Amino acid sequence: MELNYNITRLITAKSSEVAKYTPMQLKEAILKSEGRVIMGQTYLNNPILINGCTSTELMFAFGGDMVMLNGFHFENPKEANGMQGLSLKELKALVSQKPVGIYMGCPKADDEELALDPKKVEMRSMMYSKENAFKAKELGASFIVLGGNPGSGTSIYDVIRATKEARETLGEDMLIFAGKWEDGIVEKVLGDSLAEYDAKAVIKELIDSGADVIDLPAPGSRHGITVEMIRELTEYTHRYKPGTLVMCFLDSNVEIADQDTIRQIAILMKQTGADIHAIGDGGFGGGTWPENIYQLAITMKGKAYTWAKMATPLR
Repeated sequence: MELNYNITRLITAKSSEVAKYTPMQLKEAILKSEGRVIMGQTYLNNPILINGCTSTELMFAFGGDMVMLNGFHFENPKEANGMQGLSLKELKALVSQKPVGIYMGCPKADDEELALDPKKVEMRSMMYSKENAFKAKELGASFIVLGGNPGSGTSIYDVIRATKEARETLGEDMLIFAGKWEDGIVEKVLGDSLAEYDAKAVIKELIDSGADVIDLPAPGSRHGITVEMIRELTEYTHRYKPGTLVMCFLDSNVEIADQDTIRQIAILMKQTGADIHAIGDGGFGGGTWPENIYQLAITMKGKAYTWAKMATPLR
């Protein structure tokens, strides 16, 4: 990956700089941050935590560098609780064009149940499809994240299929995250030594299909996942195609544990060598508690970088 020396690393870049970045320049800004980028996640269908303030704004205010929206309604985005009547472009304007992306669960191939079950019709407007990928671009998403919702039965091979189609549809006009860090009952997550597939072979397929970022579970939050497992896969990803990034995901509802637990897991996450450290959307307000994303931020990048982002959101 040839570096552009005009691109500032994301952890120190001002919002006015980030707003001008192309998807591939955003990727470079993350790479240059050397494993200190923090991503918050908010589930838009949950009740809001504070009236008149979105969870997206809270996460940036408490040290986040990126925010991922889960449960985004492509048909009626403004109707979700967490959007508080805003369009995606309006939400991004409120946070000075900082990186805000959309999570999409990937449907199983030829999923007749999803197509026919009236109870699941609404899910289609929140899941991956070629049409929704294109809408994400048109609506102004900074990135998309492809995975499998808990209990959905999504296979990693469904994610590979979606990744390939999304890249063919969007070209380099979108930063694409892909992987499997949850829903490990029917098929184990990436990094689980009990998985019946070869994790490195899967990562190779994801990258060859067009993934810019590989998503892996965080040690200490997902049962049975160790630093050594994720470190090995992270190193493989970085070596197979230099410039490809890794996101380490703290979830399993541990994101709403106490701050000391978050601090301990953050130290484990840092040891994996991942480029982005995400924290899940568990919590009554559709996201982790503000103090937990703050704890993750100061553990990963220290108080100086965290406070500077908190103090200069409009620059």
